[in-house]
Amino acid sequence: MEQRNGTRSSNQPQLRINVPSTARERAASVDPYGFERSDDFDYESYEELMSEYLAVLTRRSIKWSKLLQGKRRVDRNLKVKRYVRKGIPNEHRPQVWMTASGAQERLERNPGYYQSLLDAQHDPRLVETIRTDLHRTFPDNIHFRKSADPCLQKALFNVLVAYGHHNKAVGYCQGMNFIAGYLIIISKDEEMSFWLMEALLDRILPDYYTPAMLGLKADQEVLGELVRMKVPAVWQLMQDHGVMWTLVVSRWFICLFIDILPVETVLRIWDCLFYEGSKILFRVALTLIHHHQDVILQAQNLPDICECFKRITRGAFVEDCHAFMQRIFQEPGSLSMSTVTKLRESCRARITADES
Repeated sequence: MEQRNGTRSSNQPQLRINVPSTARERAASVDPYGFERSDDFDYESYEELMSEYLAVLTRRSIKWSKLLQGKRRVDRNLKVKRYVRKGIPNEHRPQVWMTASGAQERLERNPGYYQSLLDAQHDPRLVETIRTDLHRTFPDNIHFRKSADPCLQKALFNVLVAYGHHNKAVGYCQGMNFIAGYLIIISKDEEMSFWLMEALLDRILPDYYTPAMLGLKADQEVLGELVRMKVPAVWQLMQDHGVMWTLVVSRWFICLFIDILPVETVLRIWDCLFYEGSKILFRVALTLIHHHQDVILQAQNLPDICECFKRITRGAFVEDCHAFMQRIFQEPGSLSMSTVTKLRESCRARITADES
């Protein structure tokens, strides 16, 4: 029945629109990279954080689009360095990582090389070792499940097998699967992932994944020396309890902070890793230790110390990736590559002498 003014009577059925009332209802249960959010994920804090960070991402995207307009290469200068430290938008990450690391040049100089590695006869032991690890790689990521279409396990297998035959001195070891997985998620391209892997393992992080792992062992000791210089109280605690650095930070270095820090924070670290090199890993580690030294210094024994080093990689401090990245260039103070190089040489020599 109509009223005189032409509107419907209020007793007519009304159209109801269900508007999500909580942050949990408004946010997806899977993040933009395919990782399922945990049951204890803090949706409210995430929504608050992203309301600010999305504006940052939009500004960065506009600036990067202008910077890269018509370019196939990324320049090496202070302006680009500043841009990288403030974050590379996802749509530009593959291009910037490829060109900054030298991977693009290697790809172009070796056309068909990746495919030739896949077409070659494969070492059955290498294949079996890789296959064993496939289902262990990101079980919480929907794109790596066999039910996914496409399932990224196939691309992961190809990249790892190709790299294992490319660098027989390394072959394959645990940790490489997570690195290759991240590269595939971001680049969405097998061949690019292979060349980015080659840049990381052959040049940026040499001897991290060789059987002796000399580079990895040395860098953990280098971190110890840097802590002695910059956070001496924590270094003394480690000495007093006889805790070796490898016990608390080995996964930080082996996995390049994958599954240690939040995905977005890891990607921001990798932006700098591909552009500036491995020094960034020490800045991240030093910032985590320096910022939480009061927590670490409360530890009474070895289990306490190990638990503290797990706890300091969680929480608001690392989840706000933009603020965290600003802190890593401020909190540890100056850190020159010449200092890192000298410490690496002395630590390598000491490890080699101890193992001979």
